[in-house]
Amino acid sequence: MSSAVSVQTVPTVLVTGAGKRLGRAIALGLAAAGWRVAVHFRESLTQAQETASACAQLCAGAQCFAADLADEAQTRALLPAVIDSMGHVDALVNSAALFEHDSADSFAYTTLQKHMQVNTAAAIVLAQQLHVHMTARQSTGAVVNMLDQKLWNLSPDFFSYTLSKAALETANTLLAKALSPALRVIGIAPGLTLTSHMLSDEKFEQLHTLSPLGRSSSVDDVVATVLFALSNRSITGTTLLVDGGQHLIPFERDFSLM
Repeated sequence: MSSAVSVQTVPTVLVTGAGKRLGRAIALGLAAAGWRVAVHFRESLTQAQETASACAQLCAGAQCFAADLADEAQTRALLPAVIDSMGHVDALVNSAALFEHDSADSFAYTTLQKHMQVNTAAAIVLAQQLHVHMTARQSTGAVVNMLDQKLWNLSPDFFSYTLSKAALETANTLLAKALSPALRVIGIAPGLTLTSHMLSDEKFEQLHTLSPLGRSSSVDDVVATVLFALSNRSITGTTLLVDGGQHLIPFERDFSLM
């Protein structure tokens, strides 16, 4: 079998925001499962190259692609660039996200617009383009949109971020209807999964246990759910909450502000 033929048989996935944190973990998990990964990044070139190199050790052919998802032209150029370089794309994981704090008091048009562009509009445009690609190939694929248990446990913190993710969750339903049968569209909503500069390690460990199961989602939990969503061909138009049940406990503040 020629290398060209073998490449065409290897499933290829575009993971946005794959240079670091959860996006990187998802990319590595997919590569370990036999997916050729297109690693999207905005500015973190070195980290994206490290991710692609690590992915290539698991499944040959990983490549990096830059795009500012707040820019529609760059977003629309992303998937065609991946297809041109890698031959085809079978799935999309929208992991990249803007997460900036605002409140009802500080809300402004510009803040909401930035979050909607990156967190909502870019995911829709990429799904739209993947649908065109899969239809032309007379094949089927899947889109996974990374959401947040916060949508089922609302607090007024991170006001514009929450609105943008709520819009994307609604888009799951709309896209699942509009783009079937070529595409399945699934949301995944983790709970508190990774620490950040907003939380000390001690505080993260404390908050991570605040759930009915005594633990929130781990990185491995989220990666396993992405793999499940991509492989189970009967799932579309729904969101899988992977949070240890954190959405069942009312929180008045975002975890980072507790």
